[in-house]
Amino acid sequence: MQTGGVTADVYRERPALLPGATVWTRTSPGGKYLILPDGCMDLLLVDDDLIVAGPDSRAWTVTAAAGTRYVGFRFAPGDAPTFLGVPANALLNESVPLSDLWSRARSRKLADRIRTATDPGRALDQAVAELMDGPADPVAQLVLRRIHTDVRAGSGVVLGLARAVGLSERQLHRRCLGAFGYGAKTLDRVLRMNAALDRARTGLALAQVAAVSGYADQAHLSREVKALTGLPPRTLLQ
Repeated sequence: MQTGGVTADVYRERPALLPGATVWTRTSPGGKYLILPDGCMDLLLVDDDLIVAGPDSRAWTVTAAAGTRYVGFRFAPGDAPTFLGVPANALLNESVPLSDLWSRARSRKLADRIRTATDPGRALDQAVAELMDGPADPVAQLVLRRIHTDVRAGSGVVLGLARAVGLSERQLHRRCLGAFGYGAKTLDRVLRMNAALDRARTGLALAQVAAVSGYADQAHLSREVKALTGLPPRTLLQ
């Protein structure tokens, strides 16, 4: 979209066929973007190339030229390694061409299917659903359910999870690394931060956000957000 000769920032998203996943599209007006850690991995078509964005443990900045088009599939936490055949921690804080993980012929076939489709987002969604090779790690899904139900992933909970699935804490940590890119404690911090920022974007005061998001107080919330993004909450929300 052009507005007065300038490309407008157009972003759209919708639920994907896979539960918990999202299909999104974006046309960039150009410039820099701050990408926050969210516990997820994305497969995206950037112009004509398929890129895998691994899980982030910190915020990072990306620069895009005006008019750059993105078609993306954001996997639910823990699902992407099943699709890609690569553990999440191998891609921590990395973005790589899909052809680095799959054969060039296989990745090119998928890219061609998406970029030549009338609706590239739908084509990507259908392709991922067709190519998903089995369910995600059930241990990782148990960890995710505990976090989503607001059970703190502290040492006691991690020990309880390990006992429930018959694993040691070290074994559980390895399973989480493969599924999410980091352990349960870090995943909890990342997901809790994103939930808190979403609440703050509705206009809720930060002190209230901290109280309903499981932080000790507003100062605790601010420290966590700055530790994960490099910026205080008020700056991010602006």
